[in-house]
Amino acid sequence: MRAPLSSACRWQRLLPIFAAALACPVRAEPVAITFDDLPVVNAPTSSPDARAITERLLAGLRRAHVPATGFVNEVKLAGADRDAGMALLSDWLRAGMDLGNHGYSHLSFTVTPLPAYIADAAAGDAVTKGLLAARGRRERWWRYPYNETGPTAAAKQGFADWLRSARYEVAPVTMETGDYLFAAAYDAALARGDAGTAARVRAVYLDHSRRMVAWSRAAALGLLGRDPAFVLLLHASRLNADVIDQLTAMLRDEGLTFVTLDRATRDPAYRIADPYVGPDGVTWLTRWSLALHRDLPWSTLPPLPPEVAPTPVAAP
Repeated sequence: MRAPLSSACRWQRLLPIFAAALACPVRAEPVAITFDDLPVVNAPTSSPDARAITERLLAGLRRAHVPATGFVNEVKLAGADRDAGMALLSDWLRAGMDLGNHGYSHLSFTVTPLPAYIADAAAGDAVTKGLLAARGRRERWWRYPYNETGPTAAAKQGFADWLRSARYEVAPVTMETGDYLFAAAYDAALARGDAGTAARVRAVYLDHSRRMVAWSRAAALGLLGRDPAFVLLLHASRLNADVIDQLTAMLRDEGLTFVTLDRATRDPAYRIADPYVGPDGVTWLTRWSLALHRDLPWSTLPPLPPEVAPTPVAAP
């Protein structure tokens, strides 16, 4: 019988294994999943489609154990849609998700005077705040429509002051896929009964999303020198409801782990001062790039596939 190895010999045999692991570390970053434009996109709030989209989306999130946050435009709960909209939002809360304010009517800050923008934001929590309060919770998160944070320094600061007084925290965006473009093409294909095009849109959407996730991770690593927690922006669309299982599986395959928005935004990167002032709705990767005076790798940004890319206009 062979004599047992000494502790020193066992460590010597394990050292190459540890060295290989250190040389090829497994990257796993937290990601918070967020959905804009609740209750749903491109469907009347009181329609059977809205109910079906919500049920499929929430069922998929629960299967994947994703703690998502949905951002509400309460204009979609106006008039006869109020009860149906409240029921859909209640479904989100019963599923264990959180809700936030996305402005009453999704105004562009770039073209809206500050007083009107504040009034619209203040009107955006009339229903959602009560639904959360009934569960012993408060509405905490604000998501800027279009990611537009103010066209001038005075407007930006003025709204930031209002957010602070209303006890809101900003939900940033550090990962996005342009999903709303694919969702529009998908809805259009289904509306005309074109199942083949709809299937192609689903496939290219998932492929483009994977590429955008990889690009965002590489860009953030280049900016920060480390892997931050991400916040992914999606929309409450029929497309995302139909591919939610594949989408969450892809994110897991890419090494991302699902966390709450609160957990993700505890990352110190979200304390970096935001220097951007202007008309564009840029993500926080761009804001970090400006603050840190480091370029983003725009030359490697995945292009939109032809299924959703704008058609070039011929010169006259």
